[in-house]
Amino acid sequence: MSGRTLLGALALVVLGLLAWELRLVLLVLFGAVVLAVALDVPITLLRRLLPLSRPAALILELVVLAVVGWLLTALLLPEVLEQIQVLSNLIPQLPARLHVLTSQIPQLRSLELQLMGGATLDRLQPLGGQLLGFAGGAANSTVQLLLIALLAVLLALDPRSHQKLLLAATPQFYRARMQQLLGECREALGGWLAGMTLSAVVVFLASWAGLALLKVPLALLSALVCALLTFVPTIGPTAATLLPMAVALLLVSPAKMLQVAVLRLVLQNAEAFVLTPVLLSRTVNLLPTVALMAQLCLGALLGLPGLLLALPLVVVLQVVCQEVLVHDLMDRWTRSGSTDQR
Repeated sequence: MSGRTLLGALALVVLGLLAWELRLVLLVLFGAVVLAVALDVPITLLRRLLPLSRPAALILELVVLAVVGWLLTALLLPEVLEQIQVLSNLIPQLPARLHVLTSQIPQLRSLELQLMGGATLDRLQPLGGQLLGFAGGAANSTVQLLLIALLAVLLALDPRSHQKLLLAATPQFYRARMQQLLGECREALGGWLAGMTLSAVVVFLASWAGLALLKVPLALLSALVCALLTFVPTIGPTAATLLPMAVALLLVSPAKMLQVAVLRLVLQNAEAFVLTPVLLSRTVNLLPTVALMAQLCLGALLGLPGLLLALPLVVVLQVVCQEVLVHDLMDRWTRSGSTDQR
């Protein structure tokens, strides 16, 4: 092994250790980049339609987002809070309702015994400590999210200066390729964010309308959960189905639960096989296994911010691997091997 190779390997190890020590800082920075890209998509559209400078377009976008957010909060938040209160009041009544249900359906008697046997006092006592730990983690995550929002606004205000700073730290022979790579990452990430957001909005509206037509209680809260879990691949839509099915089973009837299951099955297949492929046809196609493993790993290591940023990170890494590892390295080795054989 040559001295240059050994020095390069040592440098990679040092950089890896440094990145691990600064993982929370890097996570906040990457979250700011993701949010800045999300802000940049409407800015680019506004500047094409109107003669606005970038700061003016950003201010207009933030004002529109604030107004829309205030209207949605005023219209939907009271009902969401009311349904959350109804759900919290329903939880203590679950044993009695489950007993009534199992008396009508004898096949569910074993389920009742398992649930009631698992809900002992000894098992419920550690719950208070877990809730306190969750509250502390939520406060820390809130501070991180606020910092991400502030950095994102600064990045969206002047992205070219930050891009030039990154290019200045790149070797001169690779700067043109780096600039092209940054553009491709931005395009892929922006397309993925726009597509997934539109998909979540459509799932929310369709689920809310369907559950309301079926007269299922807590329709708005269930639709909101379905929309949020759209960003979790594979298991997200399935997990989102559990809440409306449970509400329909415990508050209405088993027949209503079957109707909810059919509704969610139709919506899940329409979203997975029609809506999402159309919206993401011009951007990267995430492998569900890779995306799910990334969310599990980053969620376990970094908490809520890691869970939220896992999929955007996979989008960027997929573009980098395809462009750098495949096109720049492996294709070049293949061409070199073919030339040597000739």
